[in-house]
Amino acid sequence: MTGNGSSPLAGITVLEVGAFMAAPFATMQLADLGARVLKIEVPGAGDPVRATGPFVDGQSSPFARLNRNKRSVALDLKSPKGREALLRLAASADVLVENLRPGAMRKLGLDFDTVHAAAPRLVYASASGWGQDGPLAALPGLDIMAQARGGLMSITGTPSGDPTKVGVPICDLVCALYVALAVTAALRERDRTGIGQHIDVSLLEAGVSFAVWEAGKYFATGEVGRPLGSAHQTSAPYQAVRTSDGYATLGAVTPKTWTALCEVLGLTAMLGDERYVDASARHAHREALIASIEAVTTTWTSKDLVAALDAAGVPCAPIANYAEVFNDEHLGVRDFFWDAPHPVMGKVRQLGSPMRFSRTPAVRTAAGPVLGEGTRDALLAAGYSEDEIHALIAEGAAAASDLTSTDPNLSVERENPA
Repeated sequence: MTGNGSSPLAGITVLEVGAFMAAPFATMQLADLGARVLKIEVPGAGDPVRATGPFVDGQSSPFARLNRNKRSVALDLKSPKGREALLRLAASADVLVENLRPGAMRKLGLDFDTVHAAAPRLVYASASGWGQDGPLAALPGLDIMAQARGGLMSITGTPSGDPTKVGVPICDLVCALYVALAVTAALRERDRTGIGQHIDVSLLEAGVSFAVWEAGKYFATGEVGRPLGSAHQTSAPYQAVRTSDGYATLGAVTPKTWTALCEVLGLTAMLGDERYVDASARHAHREALIASIEAVTTTWTSKDLVAALDAAGVPCAPIANYAEVFNDEHLGVRDFFWDAPHPVMGKVRQLGSPMRFSRTPAVRTAAGPVLGEGTRDALLAAGYSEDEIHALIAEGAAAASDLTSTDPNLSVERENPA
């Protein structure tokens, strides 16, 4: 399934040997951009996310969203014939993305050196907790461990609160985005040289790469970052403030927006206060500043405060829960959400791609595939005969499903350009 020929990565074939989050999220980005992604899965079990609920008609709802626009190819990579099949697929593919623990692909005989010998043009990307080498490489590395060791948990939450991680698996997700970015860069480089290369991206380094403000402080002054709740690291006011019925966020860090905020709240006397002369000074006196602001905002509802600040040009927003996000008018007008067909679940609502292209929009085809639905097609394309495929399935080296993830009569839906 390649989608429309005008897609940015049309004609690129990607093999995914992945599970859970990093590799699947990376290849989902590539699939959204039109790459043909073959998700290599264990026969009978598949990606462990298939066993993660909630379930709809026996199918994993998270899996159907994380693995959209892909085909499932069920191969037993522990069997000689399953490994041979993957190498044959690699010979005509452009990219392989894997996120097994370092050393696991080597034990399977599918490490970069081996695959590169069989497919020298292939870009081979590895995502892992700690990287492919170094003293931590062999240890298991999950998102929360990367957030902890990478410093994110030391600055997340409230100053006196318990250790808190970011609400989404941010290290997994940003590692995946770096993988997708690195893959597209390596493909561009391959256009010039004709040779693939190995990409090594870790959750740890992906997480540490976020520490822009913290590095700026530490390497300049030795100051160590700490939890600040919703507040900014260097500027104020830039945080959530209390209202009569909850909270709202605001950011008034420029002279213009600071003046406008004071005028809206009736705090114009603060404009002449030397403690609040600029965003940095206001941050140094943030406790007193926010107390003065909240003395007023707690007399407003969140809705009224946001409306007044919007009208005055002060950056602000309500704090939405995901029920509100998934029904947001702005996102609806921009056609962000879309329904993907699935042979068992029917229509599966998807989160749209944030990448909006004026000429070659992201592809919308199908929800995450049923296990093994693309096995036969992939092996046929790799040169296997029907008899050879039947033999592989009979021996347990491969598995196939008769269910398909897309209606062949369904045209490819494409995202509206921005």
